[in-house]
Amino acid sequence: MVRLIENFFRAPIELRGPFVTLRRVSRGVGSEWISLRRRSRDFLQPWEPLWSSDVLTSRGFRMFSEYHAKGWRAGTLRGFLIFRNEDGGLAGGITLSNIRYGANMTASVGYWTGIDHVRRGYMREALSLILDYGFVEMGLNRIEASCMPDNRPSTRLLLRCGFRIEGEGRSYLYINGMWEDHLLFAILAKDRRLRLETL
Repeated sequence: MVRLIENFFRAPIELRGPFVTLRRVSRGVGSEWISLRRRSRDFLQPWEPLWSSDVLTSRGFRMFSEYHAKGWRAGTLRGFLIFRNEDGGLAGGITLSNIRYGANMTASVGYWTGIDHVRRGYMREALSLILDYGFVEMGLNRIEASCMPDNRPSTRLLLRCGFRIEGEGRSYLYINGMWEDHLLFAILAKDRRLRLETL
């Protein structure tokens, strides 16, 4: 189960699992973030919007962290970086975005893994941690995700974590310079509870 540490005045929020820890995006890890994203560019670019010319610079990371801080304050975004417990190294990122309250109680999850850390189970654990955080701590009813049909590793990950395919969004996101169709996934709080009860 998630171990939640939250102190808005001194420390960033932290979600800890057996192998990874999710920490709120902060400026102190800029050089590590830039290095990992640079090494992973060819691996990540086919699945992401086009990168700006300054994205892999200190200015780019500052803008990234400021965007996350603004979203955190507004309550519309919960952005985390994923760190390996064994050595504290950065492995990727995961975000709850488009957080809606009221009649929706919904968010969207997105994630990325650095090329050095794929197929090691880090993202599966990170996704599990953020689902528990979203449903238990935030009280969400539904968490959505999407991925391109060709992204089979991401599809498998979502299905293994209990998401269901609900349809297909045509020209859903502008990815790597093109409008791309996406499979649309969702998991409900009750799905997560039932899944945990059967484990």
